Amino acid sequence: MLRFSGCKINLGLSVIGKRSDGFHDIETVFYPVPWYDVVEIIPSNKNVLRSYGITIPGNPDANFCLKAYHLLAKDFSLKPLEWTLLKNIPTGAGLGGGSANAANALMLLNEYFELSLSNDKLMDYASQIGSDCAFFIDNKPQFAAGRGNLFQSTSLSLKDYHLVIVFPNIHVNTAWAYSKLIEKNHYSRAGELAPVLKKNASVWKDELINDFESVVFPQYPVLLSLKQRLYQFGATYAAMSGSGSAIFGLFGNQLQAKEFIKHIASENYSTYWSKL
Repeated sequence: MLRFSGCKINLGLSVIGKRSDGFHDIETVFYPVPWYDVVEIIPSNKNVLRSYGITIPGNPDANFCLKAYHLLAKDFSLKPLEWTLLKNIPTGAGLGGGSANAANALMLLNEYFELSLSNDKLMDYASQIGSDCAFFIDNKPQFAAGRGNLFQSTSLSLKDYHLVIVFPNIHVNTAWAYSKLIEKNHYSRAGELAPVLKKNASVWKDELINDFESVVFPQYPVLLSLKQRLYQFGATYAAMSGSGSAIFGLFGNQLQAKEFIKHIASENYSTYWSKL
């Protein structure tokens, strides 16, 4: 049994302030992207995970798929499984690939073991694994608040756009990015993001902001350069996703999107292009 596990981009990202629990309150829109990993499970005499494709740093036993298994195993009697993960989505890119893997692992386990868990219950489990993990249970555009775990449906649609994502193989430490925002006292006010998202995407360039860009771009100038080049090739909107380092562009013109992909091809970056 297998599932295709997608990712997301952030449309705007306002960091509102630090919470008493050590997390930060944010406002953003998570928008699903059809760039997929593949998660598969088969019966086994022991729990084991084999990963292929992009190398996943760290201990395989700490993989989000196994975290999902062990979380459900606290409440249900689960037989061991052999997991296969085909990793196509870059890690440490701000695209939520690992969180999506965990969410899809939960849904696989729910179906495979016939646990009859509702989506709301699956989201409760997912939120225990990662702040954005629950988003991938429904996998529809959502306005996210709190620490990225409080969702409100949005009718925002990018169906007329072609999406280009570039990952320049730079890993931005999220804790470091937050620490730099604290150092600069760079916080946004709650409620600023939603009105901008109601406007036409043609005005987002100057108004739809990812707060992390202010601290990440000075440290990694190549990311700013990629954003600028996306605009030079005709993107309607370009930004960093999450705390980075993936940079994405929305193109209204398919040919311009393809021209940018050709332009960037020699630079050995991970790239993705799709109609949304």
